[in-house]
Amino acid sequence: LFENERNLLEVISKAGIILPVFCYHSDLSIYGACRMCMVEDERGRLMAACSTLPKKGMNIRTNTGRIRRYRKNILELLLSEHCRDCTTCPNSGNCKLQDLALQFGINNVRFGNTKDNTERDESSPSIIRDPGKCILCGDCVRECNEIQHVGAIDLAFRGSNATISTAFNQPLAESLFVGCGQ
Repeated sequence: LFENERNLLEVISKAGIILPVFCYHSDLSIYGACRMCMVEDERGRLMAACSTLPKKGMNIRTNTGRIRRYRKNILELLLSEHCRDCTTCPNSGNCKLQDLALQFGINNVRFGNTKDNTERDESSPSIIRDPGKCILCGDCVRECNEIQHVGAIDLAFRGSNATISTAFNQPLAESLFVGCGQ
């Protein structure tokens, strides 16, 4: 029985089933970009659990072979655009992307690294922005807009050129960025 859950992901979580997610945050608007929370209905249709409204009588599968393959492909694509310095990264051992790659048995990425070498922005005294580690989950943008109401950063460009950026790609220290810590 579900009450007041705003999406399938909340119903599934209430049932004690943990689905992998990157872009879902219960206090933020629903973004639905990462597609890690995909589930399958009785007809074999795939849907993002975070952006699907629960309906009475739904029969949802959360861990079919098809869904596991789908999630593994998503992880490999994310890793293909991610810097590959995990062993020297300060977040090694405390990284959701790394944890899920291990969980899904990804030992190497079959896709070449497509990410251009991008410069880190170290202009702010409170944060280092490293586009090479960004997986475009959108959490920082939604936190900045919806919680802080600052709007200092946003998604820029499309497709493989997509990135999180300040207005006119200014360094953080020269933008509206306030170092909120979110």
